[in-house]
Amino acid sequence: MSDYHDMQARLAATGYMAGESLAMALHLAIALGRPLLLEGPAGVGKTEIAKALAQVQDARLIRLQCYEGLDASHAIYEWNYQRQLLAIRADGVREEALFSEKYLLRRPLLEAISQEAPPVLLIDEIDRADEEFEAYLLEILSDFQITIPELGTISARARPHVILTANGTRDLSDALRRRCLYAYVDYPDKAAELAILKARAPELEPRLAAQIVTVVQALRREDLEKKPGVAEMLDWAAALAGLGVNDMAQAPQAVQATLVTLLKTAADQGAAPPEVIARLIGKVA
Repeated sequence: MSDYHDMQARLAATGYMAGESLAMALHLAIALGRPLLLEGPAGVGKTEIAKALAQVQDARLIRLQCYEGLDASHAIYEWNYQRQLLAIRADGVREEALFSEKYLLRRPLLEAISQEAPPVLLIDEIDRADEEFEAYLLEILSDFQITIPELGTISARARPHVILTANGTRDLSDALRRRCLYAYVDYPDKAAELAILKARAPELEPRLAAQIVTVVQALRREDLEKKPGVAEMLDWAAALAGLGVNDMAQAPQAVQATLVTLLKTAADQGAAPPEVIARLIGKVA
């Protein structure tokens, strides 16, 4: 891949509109073989970046969804105890033979370094896992290898392209940050969000597309519990288009009813009564 402009263009071809700084971060992560840590609020499309990168690289996407209490057995590997027990009962297999690759269950991290061609490894919402799990990652992100006591050290056949995402739930360790390149992903500006909407829903009337983006951008500036992300914006657009709406001003009831796709708490829906939405629509030039 020649430069970040090429990366930007190829991402756009998948429907993901990346700014120059993000395209550069992705380009360098691939060129240098380094993991990329993406931070930003929920709903800005961090996970979609990994999906788009997998398309650009024509690579398999392997995803590890992090959560509190995540441990090595669910993220790296574990032994197939049921199959081992059956082997002992049926064949009288010796103990040392039970701990071979035949009985190994590969979880996302081990699966990622076992591929013949470089996959895209998405470690999603790493800040939801605890610091102990971060320690498991250090060996993998530094040397792309995993040590299994019974089998020894397994090194990557092909170095995966690693994307980590974080929503700011907790601070990540300095050791983890040092091993990664870094990019902050924020909500897109009005022009970028309109480009995203046009790329994903080219059939929308231009007036409706402008109204959708104007309202969503304005609502994000309000004191909401859950600010609508890009995915919610696209859902809202699909809902309005599905109802045959071409101009919000002409269909206020449909607009209000479809806010269920955009605002996800009772308090947030209460903060957007019809008169507020009508005022926001009226600001579209």
